[in-house]
Amino acid sequence: MSDRLPNVERANRYLSAAWKAGILTEPLIDAAALESAARGKRDRSAFGSDGSWREPFHRLVAALHEEADLNPLGRTMAHSQIVHLLRARIAASRLLAETPQAAQAPMPPPIIIVGQMRSGTTRVQRLLSFDHRFAHTKAFETLTPFPSPGRHVRAHTVLTAIKLLNPETLRIHPTYPQAPDEEFGFLAYGFGPAQFEAQWQIPSFSRWWESADKSGLYRDFDRLVRINRSARGENPAKSHIFKLPQFCEDLPAILQTYPGAKLIVLGRDTDEVVASSASLVWNHMRIQSNSVDKHWVGQEWLRKTRLRQTLLEDFLSNRPDVPVIHVDYERMNRGWLGEMERIYAFLERDLPPALVHKMERWLQSSRNHLGHRYSLEEFGLAPRKVSKAEMALVG
Repeated sequence: MSDRLPNVERANRYLSAAWKAGILTEPLIDAAALESAARGKRDRSAFGSDGSWREPFHRLVAALHEEADLNPLGRTMAHSQIVHLLRARIAASRLLAETPQAAQAPMPPPIIIVGQMRSGTTRVQRLLSFDHRFAHTKAFETLTPFPSPGRHVRAHTVLTAIKLLNPETLRIHPTYPQAPDEEFGFLAYGFGPAQFEAQWQIPSFSRWWESADKSGLYRDFDRLVRINRSARGENPAKSHIFKLPQFCEDLPAILQTYPGAKLIVLGRDTDEVVASSASLVWNHMRIQSNSVDKHWVGQEWLRKTRLRQTLLEDFLSNRPDVPVIHVDYERMNRGWLGEMERIYAFLERDLPPALVHKMERWLQSSRNHLGHRYSLEEFGLAPRKVSKAEMALVG
């Protein structure tokens, strides 16, 4: 795979020239400037009284300055994303002041799919999404986490742009606006790490979140889930299916928010997880920075994988009261139907033949996803050591 991205290079040249000529204004990655761009003529009170997002917001901006080494396209994309999220906070604050019940929409305990990046969580989520007895988050919702006009169009624009800039990203993780997807945008609303650390080199921000109190983050998350369910007129009896690798780190906070949730925990060979995760992250990061080092990505995602696995195992060993089923990636490959039957028995639901047929058709149509190629050596790691010596050494 070539490291060159011709469309990214063209965009960087155009933006640099446009800034120099005064045709466009260079975006400022500065906390005050970003807030001002989002607020317009409103004052600071427009963001509402809950200020739990402010410290991670300021830490993110500092890390973008000091660590990310953004190219012109990266600066533009970072500015756009952050202003978009700040405007979502303003809109949510206004809605909650006028209609507080929107964030109190009833919902039963969710079903939470937990697993490392690239461990098969998307496959299980999309199979379950064919069952209309459950609710799930769609890509257009996570890309624009606050309900607003034009969010479908924005999702289509974002995904088309990413495909043009680096087609490999959507080859690795195919999606479209209506597809079931992760709630990374719901955490980004509170400036949680998942969306940001997968596209920018911001290690200080990631490490700060790893030991920070996440209660405010998941309070925001829950508000957005309920606001979105209310906006779509969701049946209040439907359990919501959540799926996000970040949950491996955050189970105490998310189970505090959703007591009674059931966990579907995915497992996959560590070598495969680290290599595939590093490949996905590198392909996103190299769009927005010209200095991303593959070996750094390999080491960082090895560290992240180890941390998540340790936290996940510790939580499960200390909380035997939490309902959980373990699903293995290779067992799903060998016999997906048997694994789905196990999952449905765990969820205490029947699995009708018509639903099995829909799942089977989707699996047949998605076979080309197996074209993603990657290796540990590409990211400076040795095969078969990741799960042993290297996993033990990375802190």
